[in-house]
This record gives sequence, C-alpha cells and structure tokens, in this order.
Amino acid sequence: MRRYKVYFFLIPLFYFQIIIGQKSSFSINILGTIQDGGSPHIGCNKKCCKLLSQEEKNKRLVSSLGLVDLENNKFFLFDATPDIEKQIRLLNNNFKKQLKLEGIFLTHAHIGHYSGLMYLGKEALGANRVNVFAMQRMSNFLKNNGPWSQLVDDQNILIKKMTENKNVVLNKNISVIPVKVPHRDEFSETVGFYIKGINKTALFLPDIDKWNKWNKSLIKVLKDVDFAFIDATFYDNKEINNRDISEIPHPFVIETMNLLKDLSISEKKKIYLIHLNHTNPLLDASSQEYKKVINFGFNIAQIGMSFYL
Repeated sequence: MRRYKVYFFLIPLFYFQIIIGQKSSFSINILGTIQDGGSPHIGCNKKCCKLLSQEEKNKRLVSSLGLVDLENNKFFLFDATPDIEKQIRLLNNNFKKQLKLEGIFLTHAHIGHYSGLMYLGKEALGANRVNVFAMQRMSNFLKNNGPWSQLVDDQNILIKKMTENKNVVLNKNISVIPVKVPHRDEFSETVGFYIKGINKTALFLPDIDKWNKWNKSLIKVLKDVDFAFIDATFYDNKEINNRDISEIPHPFVIETMNLLKDLSISEKKKIYLIHLNHTNPLLDASSQEYKKVINFGFNIAQIGMSFYL
C-alpha cells in the first residue's frame, strides 16, 4: 500500500516533496520533467512560455531522475541535462547533505539527455572519473567526437559500456537494466532503464517512437514494474503546427490513454507522465487535459517526487 507524505521546504527551486512508498535508503527522485528544449523554450512567443511566473520557470527543468544511495552517501543521474547544476543542487538541498555524483546513465544522444556532460569538464566542475554508463553507439559517439572526447581524455568521465538487457549492478540492493527502444537514432541508439531496488522496480522511458514500433508490449511491461516514468512529450497533434509530425513521432498522451484504457486503476496508477514539451497542456494543472489525465488514473510527474525502492 502506498504511503504519501508531503513536506514543505523553504529552499530555492524546491517547493515540496512527495514521498511515495515505504521510506528507505534508496530512492528515485524526479529532478526534471520537461522536453529537451526546456520551458520557457527558445524562440517561443506563445503564452505557454511568455506568461510563466518565476516560480513556474524554476520548476521547469529538463527531464532527469536522481537515484540516491544514502547508505553510501552517493547518487546516480539518469540523463545529463542542460540543467544539471540546478538538479544536483536541488538533490543535495533535499537530502540536506553533500552527496557524491557516482555515475550517469545516458538514454541517447539528443541534446537534453547528454549535453549536461559539458559541465563536468575543465571549464566547470573539473570532475574526476565520473562513471558514464552508455550503450555501444553512445560510447563511440562520446569517445570520437569533441568536445566530449576531451572529457574522456582528461578522465573527467569514465565510459562504462552497457549491453541491452544485461544487469548493471550498482550495489547489493540496486541494479539497472538498459532496454532498447525505437527512436530517432542519428548519433546513438536509444534506451530506457529498469531500475531495480530491494522492494520496487521502476521504468524510466522518456523518449520513444509510437508504442506499436516497440518490440515489447507496454501493457506487459507495466505488470513487471511498480513505477513507470514514460514519454508524454505531446498531448495530441494540435500542439505541432510548424513541423512535420512524422519527424517527431512520440506517442501522444491520448494514444497512450487509449492503449491502456482497459487496465485496472492500480495498473494505471503506476504511470507518471514525463518529458513534456513546452506546449503540452499537462504543464497547466488547471487545464481540462490535465484533469482528464488525472481522472483517467494516470499521474503527471512533478519535481519533488521521491519514490522509495
């Protein structure tokens, strides 16, 4: 049975924390929920960006998760976003201690998912041998292209090559399994991650093409996880009126709801929609679309949510 506790902090960038599950030393923390380009979005003069308050801007960080291991005073990031500095600070503020960045798991080579690595270099953190877990093509991309290759050469990062469906053991209590998904793979393959704890398992899948292109059934995948953070880039095709929608074939939220309409409420409640485009009406809690999704049984991911494993 889920337990919900809400704590309020007077800390910049962090307005609340929602704890889901039995509290333990291992947790997944939502550090961002927005699509790669961020919000407000560059070049956007629509009200979805122009009318944001400073508080709303502070909450709108690019999609990322933090996996915290309090037993060993360290954490892992899932994706390295352009907001990486704010996200690490947010995590440390939340736990009120300086946690060590032990490693970063990368889903793919689109800007919101790996470009934060630049802040580990000599111009910024000057990191020392941070483990970066990446698939074969992603590893080759980082090693063979500047400026990322400089991070490798200077040992700011250590590339740890992953294999699909092969367990990456972080400690006796936590492991991660990459799974390939169809997406626009110009520079690397794309993966999602199963994050397995002592009691709970989560799925992080921020980017995928249409569900019917995947060689797995989302319905069956949901049976094996307790939390699923999945691609909700666009609510429907009305958001995109200046680009060919076939070039950005994310599953619309309305398509995901239709696919899962016959699931029980308990199965639907596993889903937390993440990676929202700046145009997505689900960013507005007062919108009819937001209310429809909540009434359907899904959750919408928010910065400040912690899920104990």
